[in-house]
Amino acid sequence: MQKLLMHKWRLLLLALLPLACAAETNLAVTPFATVDERDRPADHFTQGLYYDGQRWWESSGQYGRSWLAEYTDPGANPLRRKWLAANRFAEGLTVLGDRVFLLTWRAGELLIYRADDLSPLGMRHYAGEGWGLTSDGEQLIMSNGSDELTYRDPDTFAVKRRLKVRGGGEQWSNLNELEFAQGLIWANIWQDTRIIAIDPASGAVRGVIDLRELAPDAGHPDAVANGIAWDRKRNGLWVTGKFWPKLYLIRPQGLGFEE
Repeated sequence: MQKLLMHKWRLLLLALLPLACAAETNLAVTPFATVDERDRPADHFTQGLYYDGQRWWESSGQYGRSWLAEYTDPGANPLRRKWLAANRFAEGLTVLGDRVFLLTWRAGELLIYRADDLSPLGMRHYAGEGWGLTSDGEQLIMSNGSDELTYRDPDTFAVKRRLKVRGGGEQWSNLNELEFAQGLIWANIWQDTRIIAIDPASGAVRGVIDLRELAPDAGHPDAVANGIAWDRKRNGLWVTGKFWPKLYLIRPQGLGFEE
């Protein structure tokens, strides 16, 4: 009798497994409205983007051409710009308190600047590659091109926690530029037009946004979507890409952006 019951439970589980897998693959793309757009030079190899409601901070990559800039008008000259050494490749950035934190790709250096004037404040070291960076208001959150994010201490940059990104019917990798907005971690995927929204507690993918309709008609292989900045006041996300001539303010339908 016991064996018969176990056999029935196995059959039930096998019957439910395809339904569970189907549910896993049915993460619908979240629609969004385009609320605003801004022209800007199309020579930015955008790596990191941050907006505080008045000022923008952006990093642009490539060896010999990497910089960190602050500006109030994306179409105008920066208020100030810091060029990196020719052997340093700028990556993601974030602002926490009165400091700007900037990753480098393969140098293993986190560069720290004063937010008010971009004067250098120091450097921290890390192992592996640096890709994207954001903050939940207390800790820094970093990507390295894999499917794993690391929470790091803003003073020492020591790893405090690791978060595996999963779900949504896919095996995620190439997580790139990051932004923390509406209680979720938003991530560009390198060489992909999609942005995913990640649960910071579990690592589960809660939503997908596809920026395909905003991408410029460019033949350049590096003109990929990259750059996310939360606009709290206007209830949206500014998005752009490498060598894109515009910034777009989008408002997802849901995922915390309900009006």
